[in-house]
Amino acid sequence: MGYKDACNLCWADFWKYETPKVVVVKNRNLGVIYRIIQLVIILYFVVYVFIIQKSYQEKENAPESSVITKVKGIAITNNSLERKIWDVAEYINPPEGRDIFSITVQTVTTPFQRLSTCPESDDVPGSNCTSDLDCESGEMDLLGNGIKTGRCVIYRDSIKTCEVYAWCPVENESSKRNSALKGIQNLTLFIKNSIHFPRGNMKKNSEPSYLRHCTFDEVTNHYCPIFPLGFITEKAGEDFDNLSKRGGVLGVIINWMCDLDKEASECNPQYSFRKLDSGYNFRSTKYFTKNGIEYRTLTKIFGIRIEIIVHGEAGRFNIIPTIINVASALTSIGIGSFLCDWILLTFMNKNDVYSEKKFEEVIKEENKLAHNEQETAEQELRPVLSQNSKNC
Repeated sequence: MGYKDACNLCWADFWKYETPKVVVVKNRNLGVIYRIIQLVIILYFVVYVFIIQKSYQEKENAPESSVITKVKGIAITNNSLERKIWDVAEYINPPEGRDIFSITVQTVTTPFQRLSTCPESDDVPGSNCTSDLDCESGEMDLLGNGIKTGRCVIYRDSIKTCEVYAWCPVENESSKRNSALKGIQNLTLFIKNSIHFPRGNMKKNSEPSYLRHCTFDEVTNHYCPIFPLGFITEKAGEDFDNLSKRGGVLGVIINWMCDLDKEASECNPQYSFRKLDSGYNFRSTKYFTKNGIEYRTLTKIFGIRIEIIVHGEAGRFNIIPTIINVASALTSIGIGSFLCDWILLTFMNKNDVYSEKKFEEVIKEENKLAHNEQETAEQELRPVLSQNSKNC
């Protein structure tokens, strides 16, 4: 028989129907393996899928959220030049109570700046010079403070830099004043978070009835939304001394995991804290006029930037995911039969006998003779089929 006959046999086999056959094998070892596999699969679906993951529920994980924040407390700066009390109107930026804000921890001030000419700071790359030829008039350096006048002037001691037209004196070590705020770690942060799950028609906020008399505690008051700043810093894994010098970015994560099959009182936020970045600063100015001349005070502010991040998920019983997961569980139990069949037909003694019992072909009586002839032909074609199966 040639290539055509081999293809005909493949085509005939394509239209065969296979149905499972139940064969009872009385083997204790195989039975133990089978029951263990079934038990593991059942426990996985019952414990993890249905109890822990609650896969019988329809999930909603994009709540509508609003955040209002308030900081309470005062801080103080006490240096050789001044003693100053800082209240919430000064150390919070912006003051609206948003979900992202910063708390000032240190300021570097350059007072009485006015538009004039002065030496460029030697911190600016390329600002050093030895003669006027090194300073091109009208040039503006990207990292500089103003427009070069074309003159090379003394900056400090024997150091010379290019003269610029800018807000003078420019920010440098000799002109600025440092002020570190004391008592910042004792400030308290209040977070009011309201959420709405539209599909579940569920609204909730994080403000408990005992709000006026609480401070957050992981054991006794883990739903109270009032946090000492020192506590947030500690839980975020940051050293407060480092933050007070360089600033930083901290995250307060609010996670709402709500089971809408239970009472609304059991839907409460969970709080966690993260360090998001090291170092944070920005600059601000205040303008005033004296003797007809406009001045400004330049302040470089180091702060703790706090970002409120809200996540949420709500679930409620729904028949469709329940049916899908039950069907998946029943289907997965069949994995045990597949694995045990593989062990039975591959590794067990007398696997040929098991194979004969496992697979049986049913044909019509009048076709038995033709079937026997076909079997003989198939036995003759085995070598040919092994070579031509890919071509078929």
